[in-house]
Amino acid sequence: MLHVFPQSKKKKSRGRFALYTIGFGLAFLSFIMFVFVLLALLFKEPISGFLITGILTIILAVPILRIGKLNYAPSRRESLLSVLILWSVIPLFGGIPYMVDGGMSILNAFFESMSGFTTTGATVLVDFNSFNHSLFLWRALTQWMGGIGIIVLFIAVFPRLAIAGRQVFFAEAPGPTEERLSPRLRQTSNAVLIVYTGATVLCILSYLIAGMSIFDAVAHALTTVPAGGFSPHPLSFAGYAPRFSWISLFFLFFAGVNFALQYRVIQGYPRSLTNNPEFRFYSLIVIVASSLLCFTLLPIYGFLEAVRHSIFQVLTILTSAGYASVDYANWSPSSQAILVALMFIGGSAGSGAGGIKAIRVLMVAQNAQREVQRSMHPRMVLPLRIGNSIVSEDVMRSVAAFITLYMGLFAFTTIVLVLLGSDLITSFTAAAASVGNIGPGLAGVGPMASFAEIHPVGRALLIFTMYAGRLEIVTVFIIFNRGFWKLPRYR
Repeated sequence: MLHVFPQSKKKKSRGRFALYTIGFGLAFLSFIMFVFVLLALLFKEPISGFLITGILTIILAVPILRIGKLNYAPSRRESLLSVLILWSVIPLFGGIPYMVDGGMSILNAFFESMSGFTTTGATVLVDFNSFNHSLFLWRALTQWMGGIGIIVLFIAVFPRLAIAGRQVFFAEAPGPTEERLSPRLRQTSNAVLIVYTGATVLCILSYLIAGMSIFDAVAHALTTVPAGGFSPHPLSFAGYAPRFSWISLFFLFFAGVNFALQYRVIQGYPRSLTNNPEFRFYSLIVIVASSLLCFTLLPIYGFLEAVRHSIFQVLTILTSAGYASVDYANWSPSSQAILVALMFIGGSAGSGAGGIKAIRVLMVAQNAQREVQRSMHPRMVLPLRIGNSIVSEDVMRSVAAFITLYMGLFAFTTIVLVLLGSDLITSFTAAAASVGNIGPGLAGVGPMASFAEIHPVGRALLIFTMYAGRLEIVTVFIIFNRGFWKLPRYR
């Protein structure tokens, strides 16, 4: 029997779900902050930043939760608004410890926090000695939480909102029900969390067995699995023994793989990987790009070192992890060109990786091939196929819109950074690295440099760019549509 809510009840419930979501997010952040207060006490380090954030967030969370309402089916507008507000409010409060205990300005603290929660890995931190152990662990945890957050959104929430992310995520599957992990949002989130947590624990153990300290192992595992890239060492993986970068290759590769596929492999369906066209395309990119990069590095390094640096940097850029095994800003233009090209591809949909995503690139390439054939045979019916599935024209239109917005935001950011005084290479790669959530770029924002030298207005723009890039851009640009802000009328 269809239950129809009375008009007055609908009006009273409007906005309650968004408030509950924001309140719950603040309450959870408060809990984490009080845990870090205890951790800081254990390390005998300052607790002011964590304590202030914990108190502020719980003071705000309690009344918001009281007003909010969970047992109400939100509209698409309210669901989107919840996501957009939550992903701006949490990084804002999450930057307070950097400001209080780390000595950062408000802008830099917000930048560092947004970079963490969006798993970008771009940093404005210059003096690594200004951060203590608890701040570095908080910095790493922001990437871990941001990684699981965006994966759950992409796999479980975006499909319910019927936006472009859903269409692309399911584009390579015979049908939505076959690729969705479970029919319920909570079960889906739990399944992803199990895979995600298991991979993190395995990563920690691998680093420990190889001889990394407990602190470094935890800090790096929390940023490897979500393809984040924050490292407590100013030289990233270049500051550690080569064996650690060899170990990270396995986890970096799977950080860019669809977590739904990983879950199906764990369930006993290993062919889910090899049968998936996006995974095959993603693997092909890794092999081809690594081979080309290795060829350009052979005159500089020995064979083994060239192989290690090439595979590591291809994976860290392609998955948007942003680590560095060497200062590749000093490499030849041909080597750097390969890395820059990878910034615009990204990993698989439904993973923690950023970028355009491999499935979208594959769809555009297949569509281009189809149009070439159609120019020779105008009357031929040529459906677009990805694997065994036919991609609808609606999906292709949404992909085209996404890529248009993606490249438009990238171009706009590049131009603004140049006008603000940055050189072209710095501006170009900073824009590409932020919209693709990659992390470091080249020149002034290279792997051993910092974004601190960029003009404050430019840093503020990059905060928005990281935010938009992490939330699939289309989701963010919806708020610039006047129709989004028109309240529905109930009859």
